[in-house]
Amino acid sequence: MLFNSYEFIFFFLPLVYLCYFLLQRYTRPVYAKVFLVLSSLFFYSWWNPVYLPLILGSMLFNYLVGRQLSRQNRPKYLLIIGVGANLALLGYFKYADFFISNANFLFGTKIPLLHLVLPLAISFFTFQQIAYLVDSYRHETKEYNFLNYALFVTFFPQLIAGPIVHHKEMMPQFSDATNRHPRAANIAEGLFIFAIGLFKKAVIADTFAVWATEGFSHPDALHFADAWITSLSYTFQLYFDFSGYTDMAIGAALLFNIRLPQNFDSPYKATSIQDFWRRWHITLSRFLRDYIYIPLGGNRKSEPRTYYNLMTTFLLGGIWHGAGWTFLFWGALHGAALVLHRLWKKAGKTMPLILAWFVTFMFINISWVFFRAKDFHDAFLVLKGMSGYNGFSGFDTMALSYIAAAFVIVLFFQNSNQLVRNQKVRRYTFFITAMLFLFALLQMFNISVQQDKVSEFLYFNF
Repeated sequence: MLFNSYEFIFFFLPLVYLCYFLLQRYTRPVYAKVFLVLSSLFFYSWWNPVYLPLILGSMLFNYLVGRQLSRQNRPKYLLIIGVGANLALLGYFKYADFFISNANFLFGTKIPLLHLVLPLAISFFTFQQIAYLVDSYRHETKEYNFLNYALFVTFFPQLIAGPIVHHKEMMPQFSDATNRHPRAANIAEGLFIFAIGLFKKAVIADTFAVWATEGFSHPDALHFADAWITSLSYTFQLYFDFSGYTDMAIGAALLFNIRLPQNFDSPYKATSIQDFWRRWHITLSRFLRDYIYIPLGGNRKSEPRTYYNLMTTFLLGGIWHGAGWTFLFWGALHGAALVLHRLWKKAGKTMPLILAWFVTFMFINISWVFFRAKDFHDAFLVLKGMSGYNGFSGFDTMALSYIAAAFVIVLFFQNSNQLVRNQKVRRYTFFITAMLFLFALLQMFNISVQQDKVSEFLYFNF
């Protein structure tokens, strides 16, 4: 079920909200939790019920392993087995065909591809549960109740595409007795953030999707202006699509008095690649730092080892996004950029702020081309068009107007987290929420009429 669908907005969300708090008021809290878990599993299986046993089996396995890891005399090999099993599950569904096709190419074999459908949310719930196992081993968290653990994994606002949350930052909120009753402040804030996210997705991201899809579908025909419109359209589509999803997740969770961690902080305002990764997909950056980069040694050893750790972390981060060499190359680009940034800082070099922003944004925009293109050939065709090699022709005035507006929004507007803290904005919360909802619903209707389907979120593919 999609956040930007009529079924979710007008039926699932209000019905689950109402029943959850009625159960909290008139029955024991455990029944409300059971209902929320079952509702979340229904939300998950709406896409494809075939994979429901997969997430249930994964939860049961990790819960049992986590219980053992929480004990004092826990063996380290159990952590290795737990993490390895999670990675094996992810690897089978996400990377099996990638490895088979590369083996066939290298060795001339003809092993048939499995053509597996990637189970929804497997990348996110796998990372979340790996973090839980490591935290349990470190005695930073523990859970002896399977119902609570199931709620931690399946809570529908963050189940499909994050934010990637820690057990210790979410589950105490469910245990807080003051959160068992509706809060007017959280309802207002939650609906406001949800409306912002819906507007980002339906009105902004889905509009840019038209130009991005057209350009990347015909990269050989791109002239200078078309190629730049294509790359910038995807740059803005990806941001507004994923940050829109995150806003909707945070807003929906707030209705249940659960505060999820911030996942975006105006990343296109970044003035360095390091600054960008402190602002973009913050919970993934946190995971890569805490569970890969630091265990590898972080920056505590020699400079060459630090650079190796950075490259390794971002190569793994790249391949996590998708089973393809372009994703690996995208990760390598960002790892190399971070290494160069460290060398630049170590040499005491600086540059004017505007130039620093321009260099950072251009690098990010170009790197997204490899992230989006289906292969290197198409990526270089887009870059070839951006260089002017294919010549200069007319341009789409409407597309350029949207791109200019997007620049204004990402550079000069407050993000959703800042807006909810702005007292002046909060006075007009109801009016702004209503207007955002109205524009978004109208756009959703237009898209459903034109495409005969609801637009999916991009990160559902990762």
